[in-house]
Amino acid sequence: MHIAYFSPTGGTRKAAEIIGKEIDPDDTMIDITPYPQNESRYALAPDDTLLVAVPVYGGRVPPTAIERLKCITGRQTPAIPVVVYGNRDYDDALLELKTELESNGFQVIAGVACIAEHSIMRIYAHGRPDLEDEAALKQFALRIKTKLEKAKAGELFPEISVKGNPIYKVFHGAFLKPRTGEKCNSCGTCALQCPVHAIPEENPRITLTDKCISCMRCIAVCPQKAREIPPADLEQSTQVFKERCSARKEPELFI
Repeated sequence: MHIAYFSPTGGTRKAAEIIGKEIDPDDTMIDITPYPQNESRYALAPDDTLLVAVPVYGGRVPPTAIERLKCITGRQTPAIPVVVYGNRDYDDALLELKTELESNGFQVIAGVACIAEHSIMRIYAHGRPDLEDEAALKQFALRIKTKLEKAKAGELFPEISVKGNPIYKVFHGAFLKPRTGEKCNSCGTCALQCPVHAIPEENPRITLTDKCISCMRCIAVCPQKAREIPPADLEQSTQVFKERCSARKEPELFI
């Protein structure tokens, strides 16, 4: 099995590994998070399997992840789309990811939606995926593994349906953009690890807001803890999303 993931802050990768390693402990990891330094391409055969995990931004799959997934193609290769969201909703993201995989030559046999700590407002879904999530995802994985074995033995299955509206929700991007504080020593770690090169290497104290996708990777990787969302903006957003994000959501399996 191949596991491809776009995971700026680590929660999506964790969920992908829980599911993927339960299906196949000898999986191959493909990290599509970093800014591509070469034109690596992966052409998977019908007897391969691909699990793709992405975060949900505003109910959609990040366009950056969609673009990078084009380097992975299949030939009716079984695929498992996984979307990971911060306890609000995943809206059309799972349907969008499923559709993109099918357009890249994959046959989707199952889909999963699960929860990870919100990458911006971290009080929501704090510490998730937790032990309860892990148990649920492992049970999902066993069911997927059984179906996968049957499919590879020649059994035919109807196309699965997942939640989502084919007229996708419009998302114009988050207005919250990281800024640099006084602790910054211009080490450049954030610039090197930004998935979209929104931080200039020659001046890592600034953020090119027109390029920034608000993935929060720069905050997660900064060794000086010098990057942050302006506290007043963060508090305002936290209050706005309180009603929609406070009640615990549970992982879902479509199979």
